[in-house]
Amino acid sequence: MKQIAALLIVLVISSVSHATELKIGLIPEQNVFKQMARYKPLGQYIEQKTGIAITFTILSRYGNIINSFSEKKLDGAFWGSFTGALAVKQLNIEPIARPVNLDGTSTYHGYILVHKNSKIKNVSDMKGKTVAFVEKATTAGYIFPVSYFKKHGISKLDTYFKDYYFTGSHDAAIHAVLHGEADIACAKNTIFEMLVRDNPKLKDNLVIIARSPDVPSNGLGLRKELAYGVKAELKRALLTMHKDPEGKRVLEKFGVLQFIETTENDYAPVFDIAASAGISLENYIYLNK
Repeated sequence: MKQIAALLIVLVISSVSHATELKIGLIPEQNVFKQMARYKPLGQYIEQKTGIAITFTILSRYGNIINSFSEKKLDGAFWGSFTGALAVKQLNIEPIARPVNLDGTSTYHGYILVHKNSKIKNVSDMKGKTVAFVEKATTAGYIFPVSYFKKHGISKLDTYFKDYYFTGSHDAAIHAVLHGEADIACAKNTIFEMLVRDNPKLKDNLVIIARSPDVPSNGLGLRKELAYGVKAELKRALLTMHKDPEGKRVLEKFGVLQFIETTENDYAPVFDIAASAGISLENYIYLNK
């Protein structure tokens, strides 16, 4: 048994040594500069602990992470819940780990938000208004709202609303309502809470109309064909960093408590929301209008 264990260790070390760099995609859930500033220390920590160099690529649109995965020869990505569900179905991606939020949850949910002065209380009040979505490839920023509107009898967005458009990020959708550029915003709670931490008064100006079911936090998913040792080392580094003083400092900058293991089964709520929105993940067209 000792010989077998020693052989496995050698194989893991050998496979990692040949993987000098991994290209990891990031979705633009917030301003790209803030997004890179958030992830860069995490990449540096992983490289220091494993010898695996991490190169992050922020994609211009949510849906691009599916198209660009092969084009840019990416090895993995921190997938959103919906892009993760798409990646599982379309790219055969293996989920590895996801973060635990500061409130102790490892999930997030979507909000439909309005300004406190808008007098919008329900879906009926939304008729003839303008909606700020995020992207067609987001749970909180599009899939959940479509499901919600459909359950309330709205099957054609073009005829019910005066207008709708895509902001490209969750913080931009929220700011659209704050600045009077839209009447309704669709965004994820974690970005909303991040903005509130920076500006507590923001919370007083917004009203939450609807909340989605919980879905898994943005998690790391890798190509299944990556060497076992590479995946094992990367997973180990993420799952144990909260036990390391340096790792804890990086987690604090990242805004989470720790990373936990995640699997395909964790995406079941996303599959359900997509189905209720009338969306087939296998052939979904996620290009914005």
